[in-house]
Amino acid sequence: MHPALSVIVFTTASGAGYGMLFWLGLLAPLGLLPVGAGFGVTASVVGLGLVTIGLMSSALHLGHPERAWRAMSQWRTSWLSREGVTSLITYVPAVVFPLLWLITGAPGPVGFAGAAMAVVTVVCTGMIYASLKPIRQWSNPYVLPIYLLAALFSGGACLAGVATFWGASRLLAYGSIVAAVVTLVAKLAYWRSIDAGAGNAGSGDAGAGGGRGGARTPADATGLGKLGRVRSLDPPNTEENYLLREMGYRIARKHAARLRVIAVLLGFIAPIVLLPFIPPVAAIAALLGLLVERWLFFAEATHTITLYYGRSA
Repeated sequence: MHPALSVIVFTTASGAGYGMLFWLGLLAPLGLLPVGAGFGVTASVVGLGLVTIGLMSSALHLGHPERAWRAMSQWRTSWLSREGVTSLITYVPAVVFPLLWLITGAPGPVGFAGAAMAVVTVVCTGMIYASLKPIRQWSNPYVLPIYLLAALFSGGACLAGVATFWGASRLLAYGSIVAAVVTLVAKLAYWRSIDAGAGNAGSGDAGAGGGRGGARTPADATGLGKLGRVRSLDPPNTEENYLLREMGYRIARKHAARLRVIAVLLGFIAPIVLLPFIPPVAAIAALLGLLVERWLFFAEATHTITLYYGRSA
């Protein structure tokens, strides 16, 4: 899939923002974070700022951004619509929480509602991709957990960076490290899974549909595998079209391998090492590394429709 910068920024920034709101809403009422109202307001503004940047970037990805509100009307059937609706609902407790904290001088239980809605919104974002069966790299059991874990990790790192200026929270730093380790393990397992799927493309029953993740060969895509070998006589178009530009992006295996190493080192190893000592720098490294990881998430995805253009899995 075409790795559009707007969607990459959206998933990275909003994930970190919702992660911040989750940690803040969960730990502050329990007295496990700095209790000053200044911290609460600052952390909330940073978290909501990341969320807003992400949502605005997502709207800019639309052909007609002025019609973005219409995307929320199909919430009964569309995960994208659900994500839009829940993101707006999340603003309510996320804004009320710091205001009450500023007025009363102490974080209240409304933070729990903000934390819960942050989780629901990230689930909807992850399901936008995990529910798309024609893309085997997205219709994968690791996708949704990775979205949740990445938000937890990056949001925790960002909140730890803010908390440094009010007295660093060791619990938050070490909690973010644990989340980073678990996210890294899940991401490595995901890469192994999609690589194995590409290696097994064409094995087994050619007409079986390719298992979870959709068709992987022209025989799967047409359902004609049982009749014999399936090949294309002519491509559907004589030159590159919109479908190939948006759904037929290709990245060289050697480049993907290098970017995976960069994503691991910058997005996970560096934050794990730096979080106990320099949380703000660790947060920046995490966001930059996750931008690379998210770019790969789109660039390595292959849509079933490309099989009709003579490409293999």
